[in-house]
Amino acid sequence: MTENDKTGTAAVKYTSLPVTWFLIALFVYLLLVGVGVIGDGFKAISGGAEGAARIFAFASSPIVGVILGTLATALVQSSSTVTSVIVGLVAGGVPVSIAVPMIMGANMGTTITNTIVSLGNLGERKMFNKSFQAATVHDFFNLYSIVIFLPIEVMFRPLERLGGVMAGWFVGGADASVKDLNFVGALTKPVVKAIVGVFDSLPPVIGGLLAIAVGIGLVIGSVLYLGKMLRSVMTGKAMNIVHKAVGGGPVKGIATGAAVTVLVQSSSTTTSLVVPLAGAGVLNTRQVFPFTMGANIGTCVTALLAATAVSGPTQVFALQIALVHLLYNVSGVLAFLYLPWLKELPVRSAEWLGNKVEHNRGWAFGYIGSVFFMMPGLVFAGEVMFNGADEEVTASEEVIEQVEEVDLGIE
Repeated sequence: MTENDKTGTAAVKYTSLPVTWFLIALFVYLLLVGVGVIGDGFKAISGGAEGAARIFAFASSPIVGVILGTLATALVQSSSTVTSVIVGLVAGGVPVSIAVPMIMGANMGTTITNTIVSLGNLGERKMFNKSFQAATVHDFFNLYSIVIFLPIEVMFRPLERLGGVMAGWFVGGADASVKDLNFVGALTKPVVKAIVGVFDSLPPVIGGLLAIAVGIGLVIGSVLYLGKMLRSVMTGKAMNIVHKAVGGGPVKGIATGAAVTVLVQSSSTTTSLVVPLAGAGVLNTRQVFPFTMGANIGTCVTALLAATAVSGPTQVFALQIALVHLLYNVSGVLAFLYLPWLKELPVRSAEWLGNKVEHNRGWAFGYIGSVFFMMPGLVFAGEVMFNGADEEVTASEEVIEQVEEVDLGIE
């Protein structure tokens, strides 16, 4: 390194440090806005809650329920909306034994957000490898959790039964909704609505596609600049703080992920924010994994608190669904944290896929398309053709509106 290079580096580290951190905060904000715009674009195309309810009308078995839960959440881009629909379906008479697998599928579908964020490093192979690993380790955790816990739930229904018992403890309790604490949503939603509103005069599908394109552009641009800036500032104390909070061991990583998610009320936001850090080399996949597991728990705590704000006879359904989600994710975290033959599985799977996308980017688009859209879409098409919709599977509009109003917070 020449003397001039050293001087330039020093200037970045010292004289421009406040400006650099301001720009980092700005691009993080734009990243969150981009994610929100993508979500609203998908909602416009899929029909939001009504579209999710139509998809679930074809849920004829627990396995189909999981797959359609994944598809509905990937299309709506909000497991909070999907969960509100599921609560409405249960209130309308759908068996909880079908609704629980839907929740498992929603858990999987919501992971598409941070996977899309990882595409921001598409132009740099090594960074793309690292960021894609950090994003998909969350996917693999949820995928393997379904493989393990779905058969147990189908045979013995422990989540359904325990969730039902525990719901009775909280029915009629004080409203502990945390909706008013959603600072991130309050900051980003006005800008998101303004951007999406530009396309309101267009047909929903066209407007939704354009909104998605704008959102992806914001995400990619933000991640590109974030990666460069994070590499310049993540040294010394800043690096130590991040490593102590996220990479200071599995338990500490889980606790940090849960706490951050409770604060921002969205696991998608939490896991999306850590992707640029991984791409910049600040964190590795093994450090990110416990943090993402914590995000799964944090979003369930938020959901449970918000579910207490649902009033009337439907409260028990909102509580049961929220408790099932919490029990399911806590069980998954404990299994992958303490069972030796499980704890390495999501990390190694993410590393394998990351190495594949480094050499051939087609693997990334093939993975996203097949796991979140193609395979679930084929199952949905098969149900439409051969079984048709169950006319008895109807969601109570009043229940959906009530649950969406208090916001279950599962994202």
